Amino acid sequence: MDAVTEASLEVSGLAFAYPDGHQALFGVDFRIERGERVALLGPNGAGKTTLVLHLNGILDGGTGSVRVAGLPVDRAHMAEIRRKVGIVFQDPDDQLFMPTVREDVAFGPAAAGLKGAELQARVERALERVGMAEFQDRPPHHLSFGQRRRVAVATVLAMEPEILVLDEPSSNLDPASRRELADILRSLDVTVLMVTHDLPYALELCPRSLVLSEGVIAADGKTAELLANDELMRTHRLELPFGFDPSR
Repeated sequence: MDAVTEASLEVSGLAFAYPDGHQALFGVDFRIERGERVALLGPNGAGKTTLVLHLNGILDGGTGSVRVAGLPVDRAHMAEIRRKVGIVFQDPDDQLFMPTVREDVAFGPAAAGLKGAELQARVERALERVGMAEFQDRPPHHLSFGQRRRVAVATVLAMEPEILVLDEPSSNLDPASRRELADILRSLDVTVLMVTHDLPYALELCPRSLVLSEGVIAADGKTAELLANDELMRTHRLELPFGFDPSR
């Protein structure tokens, strides 16, 4: 198959049980094309985190397959997969551990062998994309929570990933920070998979959504249509904020 037409992400028949016997995924199938922005919705316990951890091989040992840009997620391709799939975790402090913002953003590319002017250019480009270029000499713990989340996004963008996976990106953000992050995410030229309980944010940023419920994809369609489907929402314990009308 021509590499240009490969999907960014293809998940086929993915099933997974933890060692204690708890089965989290029961056969998940979906495909995300290059440049798509897709929300992954679902109640707590639906298997969202388990699914995300399969996308770059943190979890394995289940059945089915995951392919990123045509490459199977397996041991033989792990270094390349980890470069292609950038996961931004819910708590930015899980990703920021160096003395300065610049060192945090440089950490991944430096570990991959980049150095000197090329490394500095990569760092500056990633920080510019999230509006944090002027903060590169600051200690991360001196930044606001919203600024730290943007730097966490930059640490992933510095690896020039194929797919940006965001776990609850709007959680704990004030309205201004939430808006700034939305503007950044809209401007990025990467495939985005956004795991979120924030349904208005999903509607604003992701034309398409997947509903994961009880370990399977229960719905896949236009975000606005899924959120307007009262029965679907009730069945899968998804709640819109009071007074929010997804059709407007």
